[in-house]
Amino acid sequence: MIYDRITHIFFTGGKDRLNKKLKVLLSYLAIVLGALMASFSVACILLPNDAIDYGTAGIAILISKMTGYSLSLCVLFVFLPFLIAGIIMLGKYFFAKALIGFAVYTLGLAYFEKIPFELNTEHFLAVAFGGAILGIGLSLILRNGGCIDGSEIFANIVVHQIYNKTGKDYSISYILIGFNLIVYLAVFVLISRDSAMLSLLVYIIATAIIDHFTDHFEAIKQITIITKDPDRIIRQIKEDLNKTCTIINSSGVIAGENKTLICYVNYFELQKVKTIISENKGTFSTVSTIEEILR
Repeated sequence: MIYDRITHIFFTGGKDRLNKKLKVLLSYLAIVLGALMASFSVACILLPNDAIDYGTAGIAILISKMTGYSLSLCVLFVFLPFLIAGIIMLGKYFFAKALIGFAVYTLGLAYFEKIPFELNTEHFLAVAFGGAILGIGLSLILRNGGCIDGSEIFANIVVHQIYNKTGKDYSISYILIGFNLIVYLAVFVLISRDSAMLSLLVYIIATAIIDHFTDHFEAIKQITIITKDPDRIIRQIKEDLNKTCTIINSSGVIAGENKTLICYVNYFELQKVKTIISENKGTFSTVSTIEEILR
């Protein structure tokens, strides 16, 4: 009897650990695949067709075109300060996946820059196709907690600082739009209006795909957690994210009395909360997208 119970606990726990490790491995593989797709799209499709990526990658492409320096080297120098700032501000949860995604993306650019590739079609169709590949690649990265663009890190840091000072949650949408507007204005002035319009098409297609697969990653997320032991979860959310929760008394037909926790985070903070929830067994959680918070 005792042997059976110990065996059951051992193998069940081992299976849980194995499943968790497998999920982590698959998430890293998805980030690698997404980074390769994004670098292929930029180097082999967008640039040969007079379009550029958006965000800090767009800034790096502008610098590369104006100076003649290697694109991968420009991406490295432009994105690296944002990566370091993200690690400092967003912590250990952000570090590993962002670093791997960035490294694979940069190496992918260095490799694909040297590969002859040509689409025998119109610029418009080629750019649309490249934007779709870019969007799918970025979706894989974002859905699995990675990041290869500094504009998203910048927007997240700004929103995080506003929350720390005012206690108010804001979407990163407007910051991203403003950042990319500056990039495309620079393309319009420094390169050509045709390149700016084609690049804007890339942005529209890529972000439409990203929004579809990440459920509007730039929007605020509401996390609802039902648990019998809320204290540890509340403490971890407070310590790791400097966020608070709303606590509601609730009950289930089977589970009986419990607590419902509600908190609001952005997409990058969501990855931290998922980790916290996975460390606390016996919880039931849902995530929904919030368009606006009224105060």
